[in-house]
Amino acid sequence: MKKLFTAGMLAVVCAATPALAQTDAAKAKTILDAVSKKVGGLKTMKADFTLKLTGGKGSVNDSRKGSVALKGQKYYVSIGGQEIMCDNATVWTYNKEAKEVQVSKYNPAEQSLSPAKLFTPSYFDKEYTYSYKGARTVAGKSCDVIELTPKDKSKQIAKIELLVDKANTLIAGGTYWEKNGNQYAISVSDIKQNADLPDTYFAWNAKAHPGVEVVDLR
Repeated sequence: MKKLFTAGMLAVVCAATPALAQTDAAKAKTILDAVSKKVGGLKTMKADFTLKLTGGKGSVNDSRKGSVALKGQKYYVSIGGQEIMCDNATVWTYNKEAKEVQVSKYNPAEQSLSPAKLFTPSYFDKEYTYSYKGARTVAGKSCDVIELTPKDKSKQIAKIELLVDKANTLIAGGTYWEKNGNQYAISVSDIKQNADLPDTYFAWNAKAHPGVEVVDLR
């Protein structure tokens, strides 16, 4: 009788697991779609963030503060003496200390961790599977936790965890785990919606940066 009970319970668990996984995936997609819709409805968005890097064995620890701005597919990032600008056609990477700016073509397929993709997670649809991992309070914010796993197992990223603020349906942060053991934790704060940002904000201004060497990689 005991064996029959155990076998019966196992059958129930096995039958329920796929359905539960589908429910988790469906809930995750609903949340991510809501974030994408919210960001897509904004003219612009600005935010501050903190990026923390921890090495696989704890040997590397680094923390940097920065800021990010979005306007459609255009973005601007400032972190650690570096500025990255993209006008949806060209990407400029400016190193203040080296007084050098690298210019390259914008290729959305290569922008796996771009700000546009981080804050508009519908971009992950083709590249990742996702599941809902419950709710968590982070820095006083009640957040939904979404886990993303790359479909392409050759990717350096092992998994991504996104935190979605329930109060404003925007990304509050996330963590990226690489196969080499590196872990990147991002915490987002001071989000400003629909700030007045001209298109020139997302493009390199050579006149404002005299003496800067230009390295054209296009």
